[in-house]
Amino acid sequence: MNHSRSNARAPHKSDLPPYQVVLAETDWESLQTAFGNGEDLPRVLARLLEPDPRVQVSALSELGELVGHQNTIYEATARVAMYVAGILTHPAAMALRPYRDVPIRATLLNWLVSTAYDASDEIVGRTEQYFPGFLTHDTTVAAFRDLRPMLYRAVAPFLQDSHEDVREAAVIAALILAEHPALAEHRDHLAVHARAILDTSSDDPNRRVAWKALEAWGHDVPDPEPFREEPRDRGPHSDGRGDLEPPF
Repeated sequence: MNHSRSNARAPHKSDLPPYQVVLAETDWESLQTAFGNGEDLPRVLARLLEPDPRVQVSALSELGELVGHQNTIYEATARVAMYVAGILTHPAAMALRPYRDVPIRATLLNWLVSTAYDASDEIVGRTEQYFPGFLTHDTTVAAFRDLRPMLYRAVAPFLQDSHEDVREAAVIAALILAEHPALAEHRDHLAVHARAILDTSSDDPNRRVAWKALEAWGHDVPDPEPFREEPRDRGPHSDGRGDLEPPF
């Protein structure tokens, strides 16, 4: 994760701006990515709205490298996350992934899960042990964490989505984002969804997030933990072009 100082502060508005505004009004060339500035990001982001889901997933994989390489938060990460959250309701998000009966919307949500986790309390706390002062008010990580209430409001409408994969991805994203103190009022409601993940999900990393959230919020949790303790690495960092191939 990146701990350089940033001039790319997250906006403090309560509502997520339209994705078109994010795309048009961001000075992408001024923002750091893993491989230089963000001049290529508008082109990559536009591909997320292509009708071909292969193109969409390929673009997400590329974004994972540009603004999530090695689980790092870069200056451009916050603006990209705003764009991804902003297109969750776009018709293109309903395209089905090749070889899967899963909407692209679930993949977009999982991208947000992965990125939010890279700036989560757990990861930041772990990093602070080795780099005291890592999380100061003017870092790229702090800027991204400021976005959590805004991103939560974009994710929340899908907590009861009819598609299981979309619903589960939205719940996991919401649980991570709800670490923000301004979202504390939503935690009792989210605890119901977290228990549903523990009851029904076969995804060990998702179960881990649900268990950790319940524990952190003072709810009773199963004992012993129903999953292995291991670092989480999901979304575009592990969900890229290889998943476009048919299973063998």
